[in-house]
Amino acid sequence: MGPRPNLFPYPNGWYALAMSDELRRGQVLTRQFMGQEIVLFRTESGIPCAVEAYCAHLGAHLGIGGKVHGETIQCPFHGFRYDGTGACVATGYGSPVPPKAKLKTWHVREQNGFVFGYHHNQDEAPAWDVPAVNTDGWTRLIYKSFILRDHPQETTENSVDLGHFAFVHNYRDVCAVKEFESNGPYLSTAYAVKRGLRMLGFEVTELDFTFETEIYGLGYSMVNVTVPRFRINARLWVLPTTMDEERLTLTLAVRVKKWSPPLGMLSPLVAKFILDSLVHDAGQDFPIWENKRYTDPPALAKGDGPIGKYRQWAKQFYE
Repeated sequence: MGPRPNLFPYPNGWYALAMSDELRRGQVLTRQFMGQEIVLFRTESGIPCAVEAYCAHLGAHLGIGGKVHGETIQCPFHGFRYDGTGACVATGYGSPVPPKAKLKTWHVREQNGFVFGYHHNQDEAPAWDVPAVNTDGWTRLIYKSFILRDHPQETTENSVDLGHFAFVHNYRDVCAVKEFESNGPYLSTAYAVKRGLRMLGFEVTELDFTFETEIYGLGYSMVNVTVPRFRINARLWVLPTTMDEERLTLTLAVRVKKWSPPLGMLSPLVAKFILDSLVHDAGQDFPIWENKRYTDPPALAKGDGPIGKYRQWAKQFYE
């Protein structure tokens, strides 16, 4: 393991496995998740499923040549078919199904334009869910994904790290407008900041904006951003998904509340600008995340923000 030997690599919770538009009906995807390969498929009726990658018969990889057959995935080697519960429902020869022919599966939820999978180190069922948000009147979801050498507790900790906003992202007059709040897997904070708006390399104006972060577990953060001057309301998602002990996939996504006509046609451009800004800001954190070590206990100082409270909250996701 790398610089985080005292941070367990696989915390429990919901994690984004794919975007909804990536997993079309009849499509099969392979993902690295929590130290193993899994296969996602969407049945012909539209249900997303997640199963272990290798056929229980003779070990063929279901993500390489496997095909959706109705509500099942069919192995490319001998035609064995498995449903979303992992049960083998047919062999390729019409013979009785072997009793041991069963795949491990993951609980899957499709919410807010994402396909989530639930990981629990003791294989317990989910005790909570990521809530749905209303998308009526919002732009379509746009996103970018990156692979980093990091851990989801570290990336999510940025949401409460008040001190880094000025030093890394050049925010000014940063102040908390909502006290740290947590309830089970839920955590929320909110800040007001000022930041210069740059165009063609020059700062043309200063913006006041607020952002409230709603976190559910270590794999899901939604940031509600308000820029009163331009009547902008945006939702930003920061979704780290553990691949293995060293790496994660970080997905950054954006929706913007559409302006009223005739300005509504500009809303997708605003969403693109905000996504580019989110990618830029996250990119400022990348070299720090990838090269820092997890310090426990940290030498916290006044002005850091509620990092200590955050770390106490995060302990619930580990066995």
